Amino acid sequence: MSDQSLTAVLFAVIALLYAAVGQAGGTGYVAVMGLLNYGPDAIKPTSLALNVFVAAIGYWRFARAGFLTWRSYYPFAILGAPFSVLGGATHLPSGYYQPLVGLLLLVAAFQTVRSAKSADQLDRDAPSAPPFLPALLAGAVIGFVSGLTGVGGGIFLAPLVLALGWIETRQAAAISTVFNLLNSAAALAGVWATMPAFPAELPLWLVDVGLGGLLGSWLGAFYFRPRILRIILAVLLAVAGARMVWTIF
Repeated sequence: MSDQSLTAVLFAVIALLYAAVGQAGGTGYVAVMGLLNYGPDAIKPTSLALNVFVAAIGYWRFARAGFLTWRSYYPFAILGAPFSVLGGATHLPSGYYQPLVGLLLLVAAFQTVRSAKSADQLDRDAPSAPPFLPALLAGAVIGFVSGLTGVGGGIFLAPLVLALGWIETRQAAAISTVFNLLNSAAALAGVWATMPAFPAELPLWLVDVGLGGLLGSWLGAFYFRPRILRIILAVLLAVAGARMVWTIF
């Protein structure tokens, strides 16, 4: 298998797994492009562009399935998008933020997998919408971090709302798609001001992640049980966290 074909398969699989839990795959695209020796100037805008496409597919799927309500996601979006623009226009050495963010993701992975066994009961006990003011603050912080790191932000949002019991599993996936879509688009706008250079392979990669996102979001919205969704999310968090922590070695 050629490097181009392998990359296409990897991107499709990443999009499938991430879309199943309301994510867009940003951390996965960043990792693959890093292994292919793309520079930061290409990785950040490309991962955001792929995020926007997969998140749009996830939004369409989860909305049609009835898992999205205006009240469940707008508190996160009010400050999330503008702070994502600030993050996208901010450039810091990865050594400052990646290890810390990686540790937070590992803690979130541990908490998420712990909750998987009782996912059905936790979903029954969860309220229909998150508390407004805490959600507003969480949206601002996660928005800035998502723009700074080049990922959509839902990878941080989903474990937070599940750990706090603010919302049930599929709704957490649904609001993550909205958060990823808005913040990725806003962060891409911030990056665009610096005239990014997109790889020539981007159109092909968009097709790959589109196919993966369609299948993954269908599995997440209609097929996988909440316990499985939490386990998948925990694995993705652990992999993303380990990759970021590894940068300190």
